[in-house]
Amino acid sequence: QVQLVESGGGLVQPGGSLRLSCAASGRIFSINVMGWYRQAPGKQRELVATITTGGNIDYADSLKGRFTISRDNAANTVSLQMNSLKPEDTAVYFCNAQIPWMSVVYDYWGQGTQVTVSS
Repeated sequence: QVQLVESGGGLVQPGGSLRLSCAASGRIFSINVMGWYRQAPGKQRELVATITTGGNIDYADSLKGRFTISRDNAANTVSLQMNSLKPEDTAVYFCNAQIPWMSVVYDYWGQGTQVTVSS
C-alpha cells in the first residue's frame, strides 16, 4: 500500500555534489522517521542519516559535515544533500520510512538509487 520512490542518483566526480529525494505515497497518516541508508557491493546496508517528524537528526559519524538530511512532513518527502563526494560513497542509496499503523510501526523501503563517485 505504501510506496517509496528515490530519485537523484547518478555518476559524479570526486568532490562533486548530488541531491537525492524520496517521496512516500499511499495510505499514510503520518511517518515517524524517514531516513537514508546505503549499501556498497559486498557490504552490509548502513545508516546514512535519519530524521524524525520533529526534526531530530542522526548522522553516521563519518558523514557529518558532508551530508545533510531534510524532510517535508506535509509532502511525505525526505532529501539528502551530498557534498564533497568521495569514491567510497559509491553505493545504492535506499530511502526508509517508519510508518505507524494500529499502534505498530512498520519499516518501508524504496527500490534504491545508484550513486557512483568516480573519475
